[in-house]
Amino acid sequence: MTDRKIVGREEWNAAREELLAREKEHTRLGDDLARQRRELPWVRVVKDYRFESDDGPRTLAELFDGRSQLLVYHFMFGPSYSAGCPTCSSMADGIDGAIPHVNARDATFVFVSQAPHEKLQAYKRRMGWSVPWVSAAGGDFNFDLGFSRGEEETREAIAPMLAAGAPAGVDHNARSSGTDVVGYLTQGPGFSVFALEDGAVYQTYSTTGRGVEFLMGYYGILDRAPKGRDEGDASQVWIRRHDEY
Repeated sequence: MTDRKIVGREEWNAAREELLAREKEHTRLGDDLARQRRELPWVRVVKDYRFESDDGPRTLAELFDGRSQLLVYHFMFGPSYSAGCPTCSSMADGIDGAIPHVNARDATFVFVSQAPHEKLQAYKRRMGWSVPWVSAAGGDFNFDLGFSRGEEETREAIAPMLAAGAPAGVDHNARSSGTDVVGYLTQGPGFSVFALEDGAVYQTYSTTGRGVEFLMGYYGILDRAPKGRDEGDASQVWIRRHDEY
């Protein structure tokens, strides 16, 4: 933290007020984007998706658990993984405590992954989470929504990256998940939202990439610290599971 300008309180207050005006503008823009998300058209889900849960096989409609809204985080835990993605795991820590509050607003939150249910539950016990977590193994759900793909398709898609050398973050996460880069990138992170109305399920929203940063609560905290995220060119390489720091 070098080359910082040091000023008196009066000048600092003036600079802070100038920044506050921009922060309020950002908040209003966020409110407007939230409204636009809610106004997106819906698309009916007609495929009969099935999942393996703690209570046995369940349909997509049954995952709502009696509520009218379903929030799905596509957690990167593929068949070749021996542990969940560390970045997804860091998000899950913050999500877990929010579940009762989300449920109170007529919404159910679940994780969905391609790994077998037994693997997911063993990892969930290790992490101490209570979030419902279901396996989409053997089904098309994650593939149809664009968050999973086969190894050959993945190898072909990332061939230029493999030739140049995988980014440090991808290599770190793959090794930390107990798989190679190709196996790791058969999965992608994402957030999907569904509504249940008159017995029919509709998809209402979806995002991926940096669109899921809202689930990374620690970034919002660090963004207000003097050093910020302090990642440089090695984005997310520092992230570990909470029992590994």
